[in-house]
Amino acid sequence: MIRCYVTDRTKGDLLAHVRSAVRNGVDYIQVREKDLESRNLYELVCRVRDAAAGSATQILVNDRLDVALAAGVAGVHLPGNGLPPAKVRPLVRVLGCSVHSVTEAVAAEAAAVDFVIFGPIFDTPGKTAVGLQALHTVTAAVRIPVLGIGGITLENAEKVLEAGAAGIAAIRLFQRD
Repeated sequence: MIRCYVTDRTKGDLLAHVRSAVRNGVDYIQVREKDLESRNLYELVCRVRDAAAGSATQILVNDRLDVALAAGVAGVHLPGNGLPPAKVRPLVRVLGCSVHSVTEAVAAEAAAVDFVIFGPIFDTPGKTAVGLQALHTVTAAVRIPVLGIGGITLENAEKVLEAGAAGIAAIRLFQRD
């Protein structure tokens, strides 16, 4: 199972959460801080990179190829309205992409992304769930790993995997103390 910890307005000590995620075998940590200025984001990504140093956990930056390259991390995760994945692919070791439909997932696969994140699977604040059947439809349409996101808990994570997801991506789940 692939596990991706997505940082976004993290409560508490971010680096403590990162170290905990690394200890628990999280495959990817995606730094998703949309409101930080470039220099501050770069410095944060470097701190996250350093906290994960020596582990198998790979660091991705959300929607900021420039910061990912400058910080020397594994790659970037593109939002659905981000840079064209085919243009980014040659520049990074790891490329993820958010998708919201089968059509977007198929296009991402054609652009050689390493994985897609699809959701929200369950209701989250401000977002309505697409559900497990929609997840299953997407996973059946592509050969690349699909990670489910949105409202994932310890209690429902298994249902996401049973629907065909290769893993989960989450924010709040990994912020538990």
